[in-house]
Amino acid sequence: MNVYLDNSSTTRSFKECAELVSDVMYNSFGNPSSLHRKGIEAEKLIKTARIQIAQTLKVEPESIYFTSGGTEADNLAILGAARAGRGKHILSTSIEHPAVLNTLKYLEKRGYTVELIPVSKKGVVDIERLSKMIRKDTVLVSCMYVNNEIGTVQPVEKIGKIIKAQNSNTMFHVDAVQAYGKFPFSAAQLEADFITLSSHKIHGPKGVGALYIKNKNKLVPIIYGGGQQGNIRPGTENVPGIASFGLAAKMSFDSIAEKAAKMERLKNRLKDGLKAHLDDIIINTPEEISAPHILNVSFGNVKSEVLLHSLEADGVYVSSGSACSSHKKGPSYVLTAIGTDKKMIDGSIRFSLSEFTTAEEIDYAVDCTVKHVKLIRKLLKR
Repeated sequence: MNVYLDNSSTTRSFKECAELVSDVMYNSFGNPSSLHRKGIEAEKLIKTARIQIAQTLKVEPESIYFTSGGTEADNLAILGAARAGRGKHILSTSIEHPAVLNTLKYLEKRGYTVELIPVSKKGVVDIERLSKMIRKDTVLVSCMYVNNEIGTVQPVEKIGKIIKAQNSNTMFHVDAVQAYGKFPFSAAQLEADFITLSSHKIHGPKGVGALYIKNKNKLVPIIYGGGQQGNIRPGTENVPGIASFGLAAKMSFDSIAEKAAKMERLKNRLKDGLKAHLDDIIINTPEEISAPHILNVSFGNVKSEVLLHSLEADGVYVSSGSACSSHKKGPSYVLTAIGTDKKMIDGSIRFSLSEFTTAEEIDYAVDCTVKHVKLIRKLLKR
């Protein structure tokens, strides 16, 4: 049996989305900037996708700008807002995605003051501290909606309200890559100026993402070209990817509450199964404030890489952390930030589900994990 539980890294495309990419590449291949029929046909596909994504956030289609993925969207929001703002103070959290943290490091080298707000043992940002740290020159606050390693859901609605109450000129960026398509929310709920989205996390193709921009006058472009997308993100659009992203968004949000409830049940089934058969484990994912699809577990006296490849041999695919930082040496900065013991961090595994995950797959994954953890521990005692 093959059990794919690394959906926070990437998802298997919906069959309909894969077929749409092929169809558009072969039949609707015109440049959307061209004035002839083929170009207009391609432009209509982009407009349709923009409408489909806008409907999921309850915003106007004109506020959706397509990018090459979540990383570019994060960069566009942060660098664009910083350059457009009147201050040089930026707030974020200590457990953001590298696409955010490394962009902030870049700005620090160019004279910006960046402060990272600590998080609790559950990975929740300290709201009171955030409120006190907002200054007159705070140009931007950037906070992810769902943490990609441990699944903590941040109180972004409260954060948005606090920011606007403290300083109405401070812009708010939400990296919603791990939240989008997993549970419903609107841009208005978050009071966000910018929201980052990614296609391949919701069963669409890789290489395409989007940034919701509430007011494009509050953002300066970071690349320059032929004027596409209102000059905010120029360059010939990835029509097959964009069209498929739009379809993936529509399909992901169909019966989204039921899909989320199913993933939550299966996540609990996985957690309960591991806890029932193994001792010396820590559940790093918080109980009540986590996304339905992510479960991070630390196994004592086990190396995560060894366990990962042992599971792979049985057809179970998991992650030892964020795919975007899995090649870096050293302990997970997210697990370090929430106070996980270093010895336990070395044995942490992230299981991430999708709407395709079944109870049979979860039970198989539990059996395989229990078997390999016990075997690895037995071998280490020799």
